[in-house]
Amino acid sequence: MDLRVVLSLLGLTLLPGLCAAAGKCERLVVTGSPDAPPYLWQDPQNPKHLIGASADLLQQVAGELGIKAELLYAGKRSQALEEVRSGRMDMLADAPLMVSELESLDYIHPPMLENDYQVWTRKDSSLIYNDVQDLHGHPGALSEKSRLTSAFGTYAEQNLTLIRTPNLPQAFQKLLLGEVEFVLAGRYSGMAMAQTLGMANDLIVREQPVDRPGLFLAISHNSACNDPWLRGQLAKKMTELPASGLTEAVLQRNIERWNAQQKQPVSAPKQ
Repeated sequence: MDLRVVLSLLGLTLLPGLCAAAGKCERLVVTGSPDAPPYLWQDPQNPKHLIGASADLLQQVAGELGIKAELLYAGKRSQALEEVRSGRMDMLADAPLMVSELESLDYIHPPMLENDYQVWTRKDSSLIYNDVQDLHGHPGALSEKSRLTSAFGTYAEQNLTLIRTPNLPQAFQKLLLGEVEFVLAGRYSGMAMAQTLGMANDLIVREQPVDRPGLFLAISHNSACNDPWLRGQLAKKMTELPASGLTEAVLQRNIERWNAQQKQPVSAPKQ
């Protein structure tokens, strides 16, 4: 057989492997909630980008896999979800597990972060709290932006007296004014907001969590990066994270980062 024909046939045989190597995902375009410190929020110096603990952890994990993860602002939470559903963006960095989204998203298990929801009260509160049943009959508050598990959300709706506020600062303000006896808020988001509002010395957080929703990485079915290799590698990294001790350090660092930004005078962001 002519040598040129042999080389040509060899080239055709190798081509699928070469294409697969060339098609390996090198860049993930990621989005999420733009107003959820210390997990994610808009960078005040570059509002097109998101920063926070979720961004830091994902970028580190992706870097270890040889992938660049870029965290971009896509609008409010519902808009960010739609961008990922459509495939215009590849991934959500902080997706709550929702059965209704399984037709559009692949969730990476285990979650990257677990968001402990805890009971916050005033320091002078007489409320005795050991478990969630102790909250029955007491008025409480919860931000509309909270993302509880579906099971606890149903329980709370049926058994607890909760005022929904537009955001967490308003829930804490109602608590300090005595309009409610407790607030349900995430451990780290509550810490960040209490410090920002100067309420840290007036509030206490009860250690026993009432709910522990996960914040998952979720890849769009329509993303060109969605393949078994990436999903498997991300799942492996998520499994390793809890034992690494990195998560706690990153969360604390971003609480400090958020609070430092709130104390700075407002300056013109980068264009």
